[in-house]
Amino acid sequence: MSSSPLVEVVLPGIVDPEGLQIRHATVPDPGPGQVVIAMEATGVSFAEQQMRRGRYYDQPPFPFVPGYDLVGRVLSTGQGVDPGLAGRRVAALVKVGGWASHVIVDAQDVVEVPDGLSAAQAETVVVNGITAWQMLHRTARVRAGQTVLVHGAGGGVGLILVQLARAAGVKVIGTASARRHDALRELGVTPIDYRTANVPAQVRELAPGGVDAVFDHVGGRSVIDSWHLLAPGGTLVSYGSASTRDDTGSKQWPVLKILARTVLWNTLPNGRRAHFYNIWAGRKFQNDRFRTRLHSDLTEVFSALSRGDITAPIAAQLPLTQAAEALRLAESGTVTGKIVLTP
Repeated sequence: MSSSPLVEVVLPGIVDPEGLQIRHATVPDPGPGQVVIAMEATGVSFAEQQMRRGRYYDQPPFPFVPGYDLVGRVLSTGQGVDPGLAGRRVAALVKVGGWASHVIVDAQDVVEVPDGLSAAQAETVVVNGITAWQMLHRTARVRAGQTVLVHGAGGGVGLILVQLARAAGVKVIGTASARRHDALRELGVTPIDYRTANVPAQVRELAPGGVDAVFDHVGGRSVIDSWHLLAPGGTLVSYGSASTRDDTGSKQWPVLKILARTVLWNTLPNGRRAHFYNIWAGRKFQNDRFRTRLHSDLTEVFSALSRGDITAPIAAQLPLTQAAEALRLAESGTVTGKIVLTP
């Protein structure tokens, strides 16, 4: 049992970042099949930005502790768990609960972090890396020599996605703000400024026959444009609705509209396919398969990071008690890379 108290960040309702609350409690004991992780790094993702607005598709009722993923050392193990796990550095995808000094997780849901990676390095590629890997290799099933379009190529998922694609021998066109273009060119990406350019026209110029896959987190009108940019047999992977982050009204509606479109498009006889990617798909009804896939894919991402196939910059590291400042910084759009919270 830890002698230090549990510290966690609470999202009490729809508030500004400064409305986040810090709560202290006793570190819990793990139940059967569980471990307690002493958090070493957790991150700020786009999900938390949506959650504080009440805009994340299936967020829990307020109040709750946000935090999509974490990396840390196993502090204690519950009944039925290999006691040898204690002291090992692991990563876990949790959706909520990661913004805490100590987190209870099912032992089957942790993935060991390879030696040589720091907690902060590993944290940068948990949710973003799994998302990028699965969309690229499981959903779109890209092959060397193909051409893909990545929206938000300078963002958290986008930056990993373009590097994994390049490592697989794929040509990449990426939309990003102008200040990120030089960095993307260094990665072998052809950048397009989404703020000033006619994106569909520029993509058609670069890929007259269409692209083999589009990865779209923007939602709204962008999804329709993305579908029309596909080559015959191409794949659209939609994985969010970032353009509706600040909207009011139903948080489900933007996603339901995308889902309805994918169903309709998949009935068309042109060989193109549309998918709405959800990292949690299959969790409820195929949990063993979900876990196996997650372990395999995060292990692949960690290996790619260790080899140097991908790098995931850390924009800032702040203590957990400064989560409000970290969230404000993430929402400013002024930094490149992951904002990491440490104990």
